[in-house]
Amino acid sequence: MFVQNISVGAKLRKSDPVRRFCQPNWFIGVSKAYQFATSMIRISLSICFLLLIGLRSYAQSSNGEAEIPKKQYHTQRILQEPPVLDGKLDDPAWEQVEWGDGFIQRSPVDKGKATQNTAFKILYDDKNLYIAYRCYDSSPDSIVKRMSRRDGFEGDWVEINIDSYRDLRTAFSFTATVAGVKGDEFISNNGNNWDTNWNPIWFLKTRVDALGWVAEVRIPFSQIRFSDEKEQVWGIQFTRRDFRQESRSVWQYIPNQAPYWVSGFGELHGLKDIKPQRLVELQPYVSGQLETFPKILGNPFFEKGNAQRASAGIDGKIGVTNDLVLDFTINPDFGQVEADPSQVRLDGFEIFFQERRPFFIENNNLFNYQVTNAQTGNFNSDNLFYSRRIGGPPSSNPRLRGGEYGDVPQNTTILGAAKFSGKTQKGLAIGILESLTQQEYAQIEGLDGKRKETVEPLTNYFVGRVTQDFDGGNTVVGGILTSTQRRLNGTGLADMLNQQALTGGADVLHKWDNQNWEVGGRVVLSQVAGTKSSIYRTQTNFVHSFLRPGVDHLGVDTSATSLTGHGGSMHVAKYGGKWRFQTGLTWRSPKLELNDVGFMQNTDMVSHFFWGGLNIQQPFSVFRNARWNYNQTLGWDFGGNALNRNVSTNVHGMFKNFWSAGGGVFKELLDISTRALFGGPALRRPIGTGFFTYINSDRRKAVNVNLNVNYYNSQRNFVKSRGYSLSVNFQPTNAINFSLSPSFNRFAREYQHITTFQTDQGGTYIGGAIDQKTYSLTARANINITPNLTIQYYGQPFITQGIYSDFKIITNPLAFYEDRHELLGDRLIYAPESSSFLLDENRDGSIDCASCHFRKPDFNFIQFRSNLVLRWEYIPGSEFYLVWTQANTQFGDPETAFLPSFRQYLVGEQGRNIFLLKWTYRFLR
Repeated sequence: MFVQNISVGAKLRKSDPVRRFCQPNWFIGVSKAYQFATSMIRISLSICFLLLIGLRSYAQSSNGEAEIPKKQYHTQRILQEPPVLDGKLDDPAWEQVEWGDGFIQRSPVDKGKATQNTAFKILYDDKNLYIAYRCYDSSPDSIVKRMSRRDGFEGDWVEINIDSYRDLRTAFSFTATVAGVKGDEFISNNGNNWDTNWNPIWFLKTRVDALGWVAEVRIPFSQIRFSDEKEQVWGIQFTRRDFRQESRSVWQYIPNQAPYWVSGFGELHGLKDIKPQRLVELQPYVSGQLETFPKILGNPFFEKGNAQRASAGIDGKIGVTNDLVLDFTINPDFGQVEADPSQVRLDGFEIFFQERRPFFIENNNLFNYQVTNAQTGNFNSDNLFYSRRIGGPPSSNPRLRGGEYGDVPQNTTILGAAKFSGKTQKGLAIGILESLTQQEYAQIEGLDGKRKETVEPLTNYFVGRVTQDFDGGNTVVGGILTSTQRRLNGTGLADMLNQQALTGGADVLHKWDNQNWEVGGRVVLSQVAGTKSSIYRTQTNFVHSFLRPGVDHLGVDTSATSLTGHGGSMHVAKYGGKWRFQTGLTWRSPKLELNDVGFMQNTDMVSHFFWGGLNIQQPFSVFRNARWNYNQTLGWDFGGNALNRNVSTNVHGMFKNFWSAGGGVFKELLDISTRALFGGPALRRPIGTGFFTYINSDRRKAVNVNLNVNYYNSQRNFVKSRGYSLSVNFQPTNAINFSLSPSFNRFAREYQHITTFQTDQGGTYIGGAIDQKTYSLTARANINITPNLTIQYYGQPFITQGIYSDFKIITNPLAFYEDRHELLGDRLIYAPESSSFLLDENRDGSIDCASCHFRKPDFNFIQFRSNLVLRWEYIPGSEFYLVWTQANTQFGDPETAFLPSFRQYLVGEQGRNIFLLKWTYRFLR
């Protein structure tokens, strides 16, 4: 009930004026989905090929921007004792090299004078790179020394980005804050992706003095990748943040409006006779866990009210070559990972959760393969690899007999996983991920004894990704292959799950005119195989809905044991300069299936998207910066039927007092959903207008506030939505911060689908008006005792209540709104003993069919989740965790108000508590 979904689609009559207005000429006469999709792929690939040929010539003849001279810094090998990291810079070794300086402001004033001067020195020996920073400050007593966990990037900081590959696309970033907190990121896609989950071992010491502040850094060569050439040139960039002025200054000037980053770096010279260090890291762990939960008398799995578990495992990194690294994990433990936020959907679509597990997050950018990468639209979540599939909840629930109790694992156990990734000096990037999850059983006990039932089969997941750079990264071609293999024999799940799922993709991206312009495209293919029953389930599930009536380009093949589909996208864009745009086309064929190891919400769709905007980064009038955007999308199904048209515009700006504000308006021009009736015919939904606005106060202050408001109203008020959220952040000291974020949303729709009755006349679609209210409060606290010893708290009470009324039956789904349905009125009979409604279409006192009844759909879903984590990095890379996780979920009386619901169903109720101790030790060679 609480994980449902919404979609788009409809079969329109040829006489429908909306169809004539929305449908382009090249759609007319197209009725076969396969023919249409095949033609579209040929056209897309042909256009991309021709553009790549033509634009290469254009790039060579285009004047573009004047080339910016590359700065150089010359380092030396240490001739004596290496410097001691104490923040004093008095070691004789530092006298070997000169200071590098000449930083230029990049933000807010592009190419302006730096608000504070910065200088650096670089040395090296056989094993390490050493960096000294002198961060001058005109008011040393006012330096902001905010503390945070690793990668917090709070307060004043300085960082170095190192393109040791010298591929002009990837780099390693090391950030030092004045408070001594380390930040590290792996930069890819020429600065368009910064992965904060890369956590190398390196060393830092900072100190504030009369001139400002100083930082000394030692980076082991084993933590970065480079060639074995005798003399090397690396790309380097330095960035300084002046927190009080909220400015950024850089050593190598790169225009603020430039669409590139790594390819604009300056150069580090003088590196001679350094040898790549073979990386070997092992990190074993041991953990102990105590879980408590409410006792349930008579249930053998909950009678004790507690359970204990101890486990051990190991993570590791091995440098197979200097360029390629093998990451592996055996029996990983993710007990310290923060809980997912509470969410509820009534529209049928699957909820997307962000990955939070360290093993899968690091280098995830290499495996990320979106079918569409558009600046607008709601189709960007579709991806060939969704790591949350690995180790997720079991696919099945046990079939319990009378008097039986079951204990089902909450997640599938990951037996082991390995990643092989890296990039060669010739620009070839490789990523391979392999994972094995164990067969999971539900333990069942009853009067007839004990038994077990398989709820998840032994499964192997594979993802392989390659890309190749050409012309200094201006052209990139790539491909991906994923595989899911399940061992289903003897599990009883062969008719439910597909035995095999394969997906593949090919992509190309070309940039020119100093990377201001780009054109790209990608095509994906999928094939799933299994029994006739499993493939039938795939064809008729919510995502595909092949049984939708009134659609002549779809059809279920009951004899099929496999399903093959395709999708893709193409786009042209300009990302450099003040004026920017992107436009393109994306599609998903009806038979495309990605959800075995990927994520996909919808099929049978073709969409055109356009985004354009003005981006002003230079201060003007009362603004530090501002931007304006315009968006539009148009959608059809593979039968050529128009489904949706939307336009929107929004503006955003930061003022010179460091406050920011923005807002936008969007307008629906057409909305026909192929999923709103959950397998039924396409439904015309009312179009409407909405807006949002926000205002944020100066985040540098000890107290700052963010306020957001959104509003939506459809024609004749058939759909109404209101949302309000507030975030208050409090920083009483540099080491402590708190935040409270309450929110309230109210959603009302005159038709929300409830159920479908199958009768001799076909489907009868029952729905009702819904009034849904959702309240949540997210609380966070961070106490930073030292940069390596922190306490973090996250908690969220969440309540959503829905009341249904005015039950109705859909009679003409494509008619305009008041003509789509009939109120059921006294044709529904309420049976209080079963809390159900019975359908009496003839008003003769008896229900029309055995299945013509549904439970009262009102709901009151209440949940509280929290994490309290003490983390101590007692030596670099080795950690100790103490964790308390709490979860409590209840279903209450929908008529009970918010505060009484919370007090009645959560306060005082014993939820599920997990107490965890975890110790890791990182061996580094």
